[in-house]
Amino acid sequence: MTDEKQRRIAATITAYGKGLLGFIRKRVNSDADAEDILQDVWYRLSAVINSYPVEQVGGWLYRVATNRIVDKRRKKSETFWKNGVPEDSEKNGPGSMPVAVDGNPEAKYQERMVWEQLYRALEELPAAQRDVFVWHELEQIPFAEIAAFTGEPVGKLVSRKHYAVLHLRKRLKIFYDELTDK
Repeated sequence: MTDEKQRRIAATITAYGKGLLGFIRKRVNSDADAEDILQDVWYRLSAVINSYPVEQVGGWLYRVATNRIVDKRRKKSETFWKNGVPEDSEKNGPGSMPVAVDGNPEAKYQERMVWEQLYRALEELPAAQRDVFVWHELEQIPFAEIAAFTGEPVGKLVSRKHYAVLHLRKRLKIFYDELTDK
C-alpha cells in the first residue's frame, strides 16, 4: 500500500470513524456485529480508494455500511422475530403481518415465508426505491438522515418510498390473503 493511499484512508477513518460506528451500532444487535461491519467498510474503502474517484466519501461509506447491515439481516444472523412476533409488533398496529405466536413449526414456516416474499418483492423494485424503503422501514432511518448521506431531497425520498409501498402492497396482497385465509 502506498503512503498516499495510507494517508487518505487514515484521514477518512479519522473523519468518519466515530459517526459511522454509531450509525451502525443503532442498527445491529451487538457491538461485535457493528465492529465487523465497520471493518468491512474500511476494507472496501481500501480496495477502491485509488481505483475510482469517490465524490462523496461520506455518502459512499454510509451506503456501504447500510448495504452490509441489510446483507447481515438477509443472512438471518440476527433475530428479527421473537417467539414468532415481529420485534416492533406493538408499533405496527393494524395492517401488520399476522404470524402465529406459539413457536410451532407452522409459525416458523410462516415467518420464513413472510421474509422470503418481502425480499422477493423488494428485489423487483428499482434500486433507488428499494434502498429508501429498506432504510426507512426496516432500518428505521429518518428521511432527514437518509437525505444527508445520499444528497437527495427529502421529497424525492418520500416519493420513492411511496412508489415502493404501492408495488409491495400489490405484490404481497395475494400472499397476505392466503396467510390470513381471506
